[in-house]
Amino acid sequence: MASPVPPSAVDAPKKVTLTGYVGFDTITQQIERKLLKRGFAFNVMVVGRSGMGKSTLVNTLFAAHLKDSNAPKRADTFRQTVDIQSISHVIEENGVKLKLTITDTPGYGDQVNNDNCWDPIIKYIKEQYSAYLRKELTPAREKRIPDTRIHAVLFFIAPTGHALTPLDITVMKKISEVANVIPVIAKADSLTMEERTAFKRRIKEEIEFHGIRCYPYIDIEEDVILSDTDRVERQTVQMIRDMIPFAIVGSERNVVIDGKAVRGRRTRWGIIDVENESHCEFVHLRNFLTRSHLQDMIETTASVHYEAFRTKQLVALKESTSQMGSYRSGPDTSSMTASQVSAA
Repeated sequence: MASPVPPSAVDAPKKVTLTGYVGFDTITQQIERKLLKRGFAFNVMVVGRSGMGKSTLVNTLFAAHLKDSNAPKRADTFRQTVDIQSISHVIEENGVKLKLTITDTPGYGDQVNNDNCWDPIIKYIKEQYSAYLRKELTPAREKRIPDTRIHAVLFFIAPTGHALTPLDITVMKKISEVANVIPVIAKADSLTMEERTAFKRRIKEEIEFHGIRCYPYIDIEEDVILSDTDRVERQTVQMIRDMIPFAIVGSERNVVIDGKAVRGRRTRWGIIDVENESHCEFVHLRNFLTRSHLQDMIETTASVHYEAFRTKQLVALKESTSQMGSYRSGPDTSSMTASQVSAA
């Protein structure tokens, strides 16, 4: 007679050994195909005084005529408020589609009285957060909410060679609280190399002194053990921060250097090649914006700035709802005296 099988042996799960190739490592390829089909959105705002070459730089960065760089008419330069303008383009490179939106702030800082001239800029950035939040809280929300949030703000600094103006400091500080601010020195070819180095150093000191948070951010946690990848990424971020503000030169025209057509500016003293690292830092800014940190700026906008706005709005909504509920229900009068009830 055969001995009975112990219950534990019957109920024990069988260990499965995989001997063949399963292929779950292709999940990255699946994600890539889905993202390529969906496309990407990147929203850039340019802030600075008129004549700083904002439109020219944008066209130079993306190697296309994205924005009209013609100077505005004289009647258009006198505005009481900042007129926010947005232009969207879909550009494609190697099968990757990117919806690029350029938001300009013409007339900023051009008035005699510039009190609160930054309010329309801050209001516009918050309006994009508010529009995204409303669509996110809708019961039957869209499968993919269009992202109009500002991912990067290029702040143009006039090449005075002296220091930041009080207006620049105030506006940079206020914008840095709601968006990723990247300061750049416009028309850097108007400064000598010695003047440029000294100017960059003074700007760095003022940014640090006034507590202005410029992108990219470094959040150092001493107790966290960093991997090799994290160390390389942190070193890259520190190298970029050491380079800020970027001294840039923009040009939409081609000039011939040694038989090769390059984008640059021809002057009486020679030719300035915008892609020559010894002439300006345009290449570093382009690589930073498009090649290395484009996705990180999108994620930082969502996880840091939008999340802070969302939390603040929902807390305020909860408090207003609770106050309205207590007002409608009225105070508890069961344990109050007559005078207390009338006072309530």
